[in-house]
Amino acid sequence: MLKKVATAFTLFSLLYFSAITTATADDNQALNQVYSQFSQAFNELDASRMVSIYSEDACYIPESQGEEITIGRDNIVALYENFFGKIKHKNAKIEVDFRVIERNIEGRSATDIGYYLIRFHPPIDNGEPSSEFAGKFVGVSKKKQDGKWYLTVDTNNRAEASFYFNAKPSPNLYYGRQFPSISQNSLPIQDEKPQH
Repeated sequence: MLKKVATAFTLFSLLYFSAITTATADDNQALNQVYSQFSQAFNELDASRMVSIYSEDACYIPESQGEEITIGRDNIVALYENFFGKIKHKNAKIEVDFRVIERNIEGRSATDIGYYLIRFHPPIDNGEPSSEFAGKFVGVSKKKQDGKWYLTVDTNNRAEASFYFNAKPSPNLYYGRQFPSISQNSLPIQDEKPQH
């Protein structure tokens, strides 16, 4: 009896760990692509790009105590439309990038943990310097029936920019471009959402 239990456990363990390994090897690139899509959306101030990032039932949990959780892709996209509209109105530009330091994939669910940095560039003719702020994030993604990964939970809060700059790259995890460090630590639009 003990031999049968041990054999069953070994078989289960092999199947379980091979499924995790396969998912990790196959899906890291697709999960990393989400961060590239975020960066493109910010660079282009194009909220429509968020449709391919978030699941229909996604929720965005803002850091502010005075804000409710936003549920549903359409509502999240509307937040970005409002946010990007304010940037466009100022004739400014904004960039974002991420450094993922931990990823856990189990079956069709993945959790990423890391840092982000947002850099705001005012219009060149107003003479103001660029500014930045950073934060920590946790994102939960699920692989849907179409085989694509969609962000289902998005939450973040503020952090020192040094955490982003000091984050070490991890194999197979998204590690954004090297933003050169600037001396400013605040962003003129820091109270507006979303933050990444």
